[in-house]
Amino acid sequence: MDKTSPKILTVSWGQLEIEGLSTGKDFKLFPGGGRAWDWNETGTRHKPGIQPADVEELISHGATTVVLSQGMDLKLHVDQATLTFLQKKGITTHVAETRQAVTIYNTLAENTLVGGLFHSTC
Repeated sequence: MDKTSPKILTVSWGQLEIEGLSTGKDFKLFPGGGRAWDWNETGTRHKPGIQPADVEELISHGATTVVLSQGMDLKLHVDQATLTFLQKKGITTHVAETRQAVTIYNTLAENTLVGGLFHSTC
């Protein structure tokens, strides 16, 4: 199975286009694929933000580096428990505004087992 992470082809308010997948609002991407990110699965909200349960799937698919986007207006927080969880697992973590996060992720996807959570609105 191909373990490269899918590239993000375009990013605009409310829409991401993912190589080999589709377009949508929010995505979970990881080595070998990705899918739409449904916040309701883990009860994610803007505050406290991205939960440890949101990143577990990325690690289970082999990500050794994770990129977490905070939205276009930095409204999506990252729960401290999530950062602690990733640190304890030895996962390199990048947290950035969505457009910047896309750039970081696409660069890492060239030669790193990278996963990411991408939120395309606020």
